[in-house]
Amino acid sequence: MTTPTNAKRRTRVTGKHVRVALVVSCFNSRVTARLLQGARRCLREHGVMPRNLGVFHCPGAYELPQVAAPLAESGEWDGIVCLGAVIRGETPHFEYVSLGATLGIQMVAVRYGIPVTFGVLTTENIQQALERAGGTRGNKGWDASLAALEMIQLRRTLRRSQRSHRR
Repeated sequence: MTTPTNAKRRTRVTGKHVRVALVVSCFNSRVTARLLQGARRCLREHGVMPRNLGVFHCPGAYELPQVAAPLAESGEWDGIVCLGAVIRGETPHFEYVSLGATLGIQMVAVRYGIPVTFGVLTTENIQQALERAGGTRGNKGWDASLAALEMIQLRRTLRRSQRSHRR
């Protein structure tokens, strides 16, 4: 297991009193299982309690937003981390799935106003994916989880600031 290269600049993030949902694609499970491990490790090391962590599986990366949306709408989660792997093949299918997952995840974040982070690998081959799922290039599951914690913390800070300016 590797530590992300950018971990040093992110030292004050805490997961205390934070509820995070992890939405994981089952397609390319050899890769996504490693992304999930990295995400869980990051959240645990930053203080997210196991009872405040939910894991939800879906068939593929294209379906990630379809699971993230009702989770966001429920109001139960402070943030959602979407994990998947789309590996280029011989047809344009890669382009459609990647674009659908990207735009869908972004739409969920904007519509519901909670952090929904993008931990979807889009690579040329399985080796590149494995390198980014706990290999030589770190673990993008870790990175997406850390980004979610940072955004949750930032949103809480902004809300406090807005409340104090209203007084």
